[in-house]
Amino acid sequence: MAALYILIPVAVVLVALAIWVFFWAVDSGQYDDLDSPAHSILFDDEDPKHKAGLEQADNPTDSERSSRD
Repeated sequence: MAALYILIPVAVVLVALAIWVFFWAVDSGQYDDLDSPAHSILFDDEDPKHKAGLEQADNPTDSERSSRD
């Protein structure tokens, strides 16, 4: 029973600390954009193969157009 007099205040302090850390993270913008950083790491903008793939997707050749139909 005596342990409860210590454990309950410690638990309340830990919960208060967790809530404070959560609101600090939200206020500092940690959760603003979750998708862009995850996708941007997959592609290197300076990679010539990546640029060629983008250009090819924008301008397909005649044989690629006929194979799609």
